[in-house]
Amino acid sequence: MAKLTITREDALEYHHLNGKPGKVAIIPTKPMDTQLDLSLAYSPGVAHPVLEIEKDLDAAYEYTSKGNLVAVISNGTAILGLGDRGALAGKPVMEGKGVLFKKFADVDVFDIEVNSHDPDEIIKVVAAISPTFGGINLEDIKAPECFYIEETLKGMLDIPVFHDDQHGTAIISSAALASALELAGKKHEDIRIVISGAGASAISCAELAIRWGVKRENIILVDTKGVVYKGRTEGMNKYKEKLATEDRGLRSLADAVRGADVFYGLSVANVLLPEMVKTMAASPIIFAMANPDPEIKYELAKETRPDSIVATGRSDYPNQVNNVLGFPFIFRGALDVRARAINEEMKFAASQALYRLTKEDVPDSVLRAYGVESMKFGSEYIIPKPLDPRVLLWEAPAVAQAAMETGVARKKIDIDEYREQLAFRQGLGQRVRYFIMNKARASKASKRLVFGEGEETKIIRAAAQIVEEGLAQPILIGRQEIISEKIKLLNLHFKPEVVNPVHLDKLEKYAEAYYELRQRKGLTLAQAEKHISEPNLLGTMMVKMGDADAFISGLTYEYPDVIRPALQIHHTAPGNTRAAGVYIMIIGDKTYLFTDATVNIDPTAEDLAQIACLAANFARQLEIDPRVAFLSFSNFGSTPHPLSDKVRKAVELTKQRCDFVVDGEMQADTAVVADIITERFPFSAIKDANVLVFPSLESANIAYKLLARLGNAKAIGPILLGMGAPIHVLQTGDEVNDIVQVAAVAVMDAMNRK
Repeated sequence: MAKLTITREDALEYHHLNGKPGKVAIIPTKPMDTQLDLSLAYSPGVAHPVLEIEKDLDAAYEYTSKGNLVAVISNGTAILGLGDRGALAGKPVMEGKGVLFKKFADVDVFDIEVNSHDPDEIIKVVAAISPTFGGINLEDIKAPECFYIEETLKGMLDIPVFHDDQHGTAIISSAALASALELAGKKHEDIRIVISGAGASAISCAELAIRWGVKRENIILVDTKGVVYKGRTEGMNKYKEKLATEDRGLRSLADAVRGADVFYGLSVANVLLPEMVKTMAASPIIFAMANPDPEIKYELAKETRPDSIVATGRSDYPNQVNNVLGFPFIFRGALDVRARAINEEMKFAASQALYRLTKEDVPDSVLRAYGVESMKFGSEYIIPKPLDPRVLLWEAPAVAQAAMETGVARKKIDIDEYREQLAFRQGLGQRVRYFIMNKARASKASKRLVFGEGEETKIIRAAAQIVEEGLAQPILIGRQEIISEKIKLLNLHFKPEVVNPVHLDKLEKYAEAYYELRQRKGLTLAQAEKHISEPNLLGTMMVKMGDADAFISGLTYEYPDVIRPALQIHHTAPGNTRAAGVYIMIIGDKTYLFTDATVNIDPTAEDLAQIACLAANFARQLEIDPRVAFLSFSNFGSTPHPLSDKVRKAVELTKQRCDFVVDGEMQADTAVVADIITERFPFSAIKDANVLVFPSLESANIAYKLLARLGNAKAIGPILLGMGAPIHVLQTGDEVNDIVQVAAVAVMDAMNRK
């Protein structure tokens, strides 16, 4: 992974980019376009929620932003690794914290810098403003004052109070430690940990490690005065006293780490020397988390002890212990059940969720974001990456569940439904994806999906996810030994059905059946026997013979190589002479269907009418009320030409046959901008079309690819419609998530045919 170099000039320019200093702004969530909008937003309409909240304070969660608003509060006494720089100097950090809350968990933030070193004054300020917020995130407040401030506020307020410097690092590092111990073959109850540092993070890391099973007497704190032991008087406080060990004669860090299994660095750079590392136990675990310079450099630790598992706080090395894996998702879960606090059980649940997620297959989007080809549970991947979108879906529900189980939640929620709601926060694309996945899961009998490219790594990963999601039973065409070896290398845990044509007992029967289907199309029995083992032919015949419910291929084949044998064997569905391809295009908060972008190069008017009906029927399967627009360069006869005449004729044919709203020919902007129709063509029944029928494959293919690449649209597909059996085609370069999505569509297709 390439190392990042951040210069002073880059950082200052970023914070002043486009003449808008800072990183945050306030955006209204309700319309503000008319006099009525303004009257509802302020006077006189605002009086009604005021009176409701006066009667019931919890109504503030229903009528204001309180339930999604967190205060990030600091006095600037412990800013990152810079120390006490003053309250205002901490504002860039607090704004940064706010944008991370929003980016990763859609939590809104006001950052508040309190210009005081008096902990009691800070407590008064926070308590006074607390009604505004659903939670309080304390940040960059030095120890031991931070302990006192947090403890006091937790006792005073009925909303979560969370000191992230203290608890965030503990939650993330504990998850990483659980992974590292599993890889090292060690158990929490057997290990000895040395912690360099005795501040807020160190104390919290120790306590959460104990929660995981580490024995209190096996944790040694080392501060600037040396080992923290019972009877020591210099530099002690009540928080250190709780972790003081019996006096064993250990005084220095070098003494403490000898024979230790784990080193936690929460102190300063370069305090862990190579000669100290050499004295640690076998397979040592070294978490050097000081930032920006760790207690020992990553390369030096690995060079000194090649058997070590190393983590740092830096993003340019493996295993970054990054607090952004914690606080956004912890608050998300706490806010959504209206928790009164973030308790120890919720922190533990967050840590466990991260540990479990680490062992899951990593999505291609994450690999791409970090510029790597592979990422799997191992010594260089013991904690999820911050840009992994699944963290929200794992951690927030775990926190919410723990809040409900421990009685601090005001609101009860269904966790499965909640997980879907969280996915919806990640965009409309996820909402459509969940809809299709849930439709597929509704199948009363699990469908059998055969994949033609069963030895491909992406197909194997997708098959594992299909099993885990409960979508279908995958069947992989390929060699058992190759597939088994890849499953092992990928650290996956499932046993798919594998069909190897070389050892398939029914291969002869498939060849005979294929011959019977095509003998009057020039196929000889010898040719059938020769070609039947080809994956695209074999998989298609398995569906024909009832040994599979759907066939999927195309990751490594050209589109015609998959669709040609499928059409030869299954033809088109009854009532259709054409198959067609459709893409679900998600643009902002709207969903469109683009057709035909994959099959028919130059369709006739008759073809276009069939394509439109297929796409509209598919829209209804997605519970979208179809509004079908036939696209052209002409608006309702404005440019007479054989090409626009063809589209106009297709519209007439479609209106005669189908019962959905349809119109055209029309230009693309006319189809999707309701105001154009209203102002210029009020006679049209189309207002804001959602199914767009393109006049040729060329135009449809260009449009969807440009939108996907330049317009940041989410494309789902291609989805093959009008086939005589559930056959679906992948694209070269599809990611695992895309393959799973097509598999869900294939299951839907098989269900609808039954």
